[in-house]
Amino acid sequence: MAYMATDSTDIDRMPRGGPDASCLDRLLETDRLEYLDRDDVDDSTKRQVIGALDWTGRFFKNHQRFAAIALDLVADVPDPRILELGAGHGGVSRQLLADHPSAHVTVTDLDPESVARIAAGDLGSHPRAEVRQMDATAIDAADGSYDLVLFALSFHHLPPAQAAQVFAEGTRVADTLLIIDLPRPPAPLHLLRLATMLPAALVLPFAHDGVISSLRSYSPSALRALARHADPSIEVTLRNGLSLPQIVIARRAR
Repeated sequence: MAYMATDSTDIDRMPRGGPDASCLDRLLETDRLEYLDRDDVDDSTKRQVIGALDWTGRFFKNHQRFAAIALDLVADVPDPRILELGAGHGGVSRQLLADHPSAHVTVTDLDPESVARIAAGDLGSHPRAEVRQMDATAIDAADGSYDLVLFALSFHHLPPAQAAQVFAEGTRVADTLLIIDLPRPPAPLHLLRLATMLPAALVLPFAHDGVISSLRSYSPSALRALARHADPSIEVTLRNGLSLPQIVIARRAR
């Protein structure tokens, strides 16, 4: 029987592959937490994972690519106000500030250690940046405070009820919510991807978290269901590819 969400309890039972996920797709998910989300993991391991995420973002030019996608959505705004949620290392926010001469960026993360590291670096003293600790599911800002909310490569960390709340909060405080995350391929291809990742996951914290991230990623149908659950007035545009990031652009109907 296909799952249909009716309340927050039901939405948390939704498979990561969406309401109509196949039996195999439903097996390719986990409740296991990444190192970044665990309280029993040494901070040095978390720093290693965050450092690897920043390095891969710079090496593969993901920071530049994500910043370009975000800035294209506010191209008509002279001095855009941008909120980055789950910034982690701050690399994307740093790129936004470098690529736009008058953008103001609020750089946030839920983890106080990450926030402290970002604040101690160049972003902490940047005249157009503000560094804050913030929960993506309960954004501490008034309605319409920002032109764009960006959530890059962190959305999959959240279970469905909290993920739906990001849609509600992000479209409340900004005209546009941009989510960039891992794609969830069809189940047979997902199995192949996991098989190539598992050997490294046994020894490398970054690869370990990568496997779990893949298992916790949301499919396009799941993303539509989350937005619909958050508010039926939220309109969602999806762009994705088998090896490209999943791009979600969400706005409330006017």
